[in-house]
Amino acid sequence: MHRTWNKFISYISKPENVILVILIIILSYLVIVPLISIVGDTFIVHTSERMRIKGTDVGDFTLHHWKNVFSGKYSNHIFYKPLWNTLLVSVFVCIIAITFGGLIAWLVTRTNLRYKKLISTLIIFPYIMPSWTLAMAWLNFFKNSQIGGAQGLFTALTGINTPNWFAYGFFPIVVVLGLHYIPFAYILIGGTLKNMDANLEEAAVILKTPRFRIIRKITIPIAMPAILSTLLLVFSSGISAFAVPAFLGSPVRFQVLTTQLFRTLNGVNPGYGYLIGFAMIAMGTGVLTINQILIGKRKSFTTVTGKSSNVSLVSLKKLRAPVSTILLVILILISVVPLIVFAVQSFLVVPGNYSLSNLSNMFWVGEGSPDIASGEPGILKNKYIFKGLWNSFRLSILVSIIVGILGILVGYSVVKRRGTPLSNMLDRLSFFPYLIPAMAFGATYLSLFAVRRGIIPSLYGSFIVLVLIGSIKYLPFASRAGITSILQIGKEIEEAAIIFGIPWWKRMTKILIPIQKAGFLSGFLLPFISSMRELSLYILLVTPSTQVLTTMLFQYNEKGWDQYANAIVLFIVLVVLTSNLVINKVTGATIDKSIGG
Repeated sequence: MHRTWNKFISYISKPENVILVILIIILSYLVIVPLISIVGDTFIVHTSERMRIKGTDVGDFTLHHWKNVFSGKYSNHIFYKPLWNTLLVSVFVCIIAITFGGLIAWLVTRTNLRYKKLISTLIIFPYIMPSWTLAMAWLNFFKNSQIGGAQGLFTALTGINTPNWFAYGFFPIVVVLGLHYIPFAYILIGGTLKNMDANLEEAAVILKTPRFRIIRKITIPIAMPAILSTLLLVFSSGISAFAVPAFLGSPVRFQVLTTQLFRTLNGVNPGYGYLIGFAMIAMGTGVLTINQILIGKRKSFTTVTGKSSNVSLVSLKKLRAPVSTILLVILILISVVPLIVFAVQSFLVVPGNYSLSNLSNMFWVGEGSPDIASGEPGILKNKYIFKGLWNSFRLSILVSIIVGILGILVGYSVVKRRGTPLSNMLDRLSFFPYLIPAMAFGATYLSLFAVRRGIIPSLYGSFIVLVLIGSIKYLPFASRAGITSILQIGKEIEEAAIIFGIPWWKRMTKILIPIQKAGFLSGFLLPFISSMRELSLYILLVTPSTQVLTTMLFQYNEKGWDQYANAIVLFIVLVVLTSNLVINKVTGATIDKSIGG
């Protein structure tokens, strides 16, 4: 007994052990328990379902949801059709993202393309900006008077009324999400192409091998690991997309799993929603687990040994000027023009009328008109907008501080106890939220915190639940940064400080953190950007008192108050781009660094 007590005292005397145990307990409750809770909610009768499930009372055990979702009369409408739409969208998004992202990456890294640095900067814009900005831009350009209520800019300029299939539903969802993830493919594939050994290609050129054959037999096989990883990650992101299908699919009732989840949880069948959320978690976990397995197998795959010192770029010859110009124009149309259109749309009194006489600043600084948007004042005079802005800022700041600190602590404890069962457990717990689609993760927290559970009160409707879910969802970014940063610091540095009797908190604040300041800062700043532009994660948990800008934008769009929605978009994009600039200036890091030359 005495020996056991001494071992316990010795164990807890080391800060990394105490941190390890505390974080495992906290993350187990905030990551694992919500999953258990959502599974439980698929088997019970909810308040709004009592009259629909005859002979039952609230809280009773039932298989009603499982039967109806998977084998019931309306299961095709409830689950299988949205599932098919989700898979179809994800597949085509992968095709667009990898084809065009990979092509642009090849042009920038392996040819004599012009304007490389500018192209490399512009292509990142659609990824930095929230995906729904492109969805709203698509509506501004291509909506028609049949469903949209007012013509878009394309119809106003050309007189051609866009067909429904082009303006809404599957086609624009695939195009917009594909454009959003082209930069993602460009970053992953471009990084591989930039750093790969070019000796094999050069040898093939010397042997007068046709260029197309070199690409097919050498370049693509070498880049295949990055292509497969991109495929799985983009596919997983397509499954979890909510905002784009909601904006572009709702007008024609095109449902995917995320929009169906939102509809059921906010309707009279929350049990269906929890079951759909659980199915999405299983899908997302499966896809990204496959990715992790491939990464593990890739460790011994060593055809990439570093870029040769003398790389001969492919000459585009006469195509150089037109290809460079066309690509630059397309990226400007995707990255810059939508922001201009958002600004123009926010000044139109009557949507669809682009005459100068129809311009007004009332949606920015007006007092409000009873016959327009129920008298809603302009956003710069609207107390609710400023409340949403304040909520967004304080939520993102709190999330970034909590996530940044947790990331450092996770990194420190995991590295110091590396290889132990508890260290591996914490490593996996801190990464697991990344595997869960944002909308489904919101559903798990709705399930867990909707009612009091033991000593934990109901947190639904409180600001705290938004801070909790944001902090846990974005922890994987900070924990990876924390682990990487601590691994790069030699253990001798801290050991020397321990010999001199320097306490743990001082070692952290005066030695370890300053040494890896840039890496740790990214753990603070990246969650801030992500939270500011987030919609899917918070949409199920906000109430009128806790609205953030993105959820307000969603509601304004649903009401058809396009001018206010466009103005709010500019607000959010400005904050996101400014934050990204701050990250670049403070840390010196850019996500396209070294790809564009």
